Amino acid sequence: MGDVAMTVPVLRALIEQNPQLKITVLTRQFFFPFFRDLPNVSLFSFAINGKHNGVFGLFKLSKELKVLGINAVADLHNVLRSNILKFFFFGKPFVQIDKGRTEKKALISGERFQQLKSTHQRYAEVFIKLGFSLDLSNPSFPKPKKLSSKVSEALGNKTTKWIGIAPFAAYESKMYPLDLMKEIIESLSKDYTIILFGGGTKETSILNHFEYEFESVMNISGKFTLDEELDVISNLSIMLSMDSGNGHLAAMLGVKVVTIWGVTHPFAGFAPFNQPEDYALTADRNQYPKIPTSVYGNKYPQGYENAAGSISPKTIIEKIESIVG
Repeated sequence: MGDVAMTVPVLRALIEQNPQLKITVLTRQFFFPFFRDLPNVSLFSFAINGKHNGVFGLFKLSKELKVLGINAVADLHNVLRSNILKFFFFGKPFVQIDKGRTEKKALISGERFQQLKSTHQRYAEVFIKLGFSLDLSNPSFPKPKKLSSKVSEALGNKTTKWIGIAPFAAYESKMYPLDLMKEIIESLSKDYTIILFGGGTKETSILNHFEYEFESVMNISGKFTLDEELDVISNLSIMLSMDSGNGHLAAMLGVKVVTIWGVTHPFAGFAPFNQPEDYALTADRNQYPKIPTSVYGNKYPQGYENAAGSISPKTIIEKIESIVG
């Protein structure tokens, strides 16, 4: 989800700087709302577990896409499926992202510890290689959405600023310990309205407990559609996220994002778009010198499970308060 969300600000800049372009985004239908504010963009659903599954399914997909009169393909994923599609699109310009695998391997092995090119810039370079001008240094964002009566009624008439908190990630090694997150929620809820984001039965149950325990805390997990959640995110003053998709959703909408990093690190290039470096709060490398242990957080030595906990709640609270005011 995060990878898809990261394409949005890049496509917005591409369209603004090349208004003659017409773009078709091939993605899963679930992600369609991400692209709702982009002009000149149409969406094509990839049925990964349906008619487009397997080599023959990808051949069928290529035939469906060719009917659209596509002149060139920008492959922002560069995986087995897109490499098979590349074969079927023989003769068309087909530029694939350079994921920097060698550089990232050096980063997680400890051979090199320095900032790598951002994923957003890697996306941009695909379009530049196709011959289009693209500069990400002066981005624009959509205005906050007017909330529907359903969403407004559910959230109530809150007069304080809204802070979004998304405490979960794909791997626990990327998460802030929940007992410490509870301290943050308790402290911030005294002055702000806290809106909790998550998904799944287990996550929703945890967030419901936080909502029940503290005033001015609302859990919207499972209550709204993705479109409605994006509307809520667009109205936040700030989002507190792990190295996970919710941070990228907020960033693509122009919302300020503070991220907490456990065994991963922003040097790998996955920090949310257009956020200052000091908005990324990283684990203590004196205590956990092998960080980053992997690009995605799925590999780490024993004892690194709670690396994010080396960031004190006080540090996180003060960072958010200094930004929100």
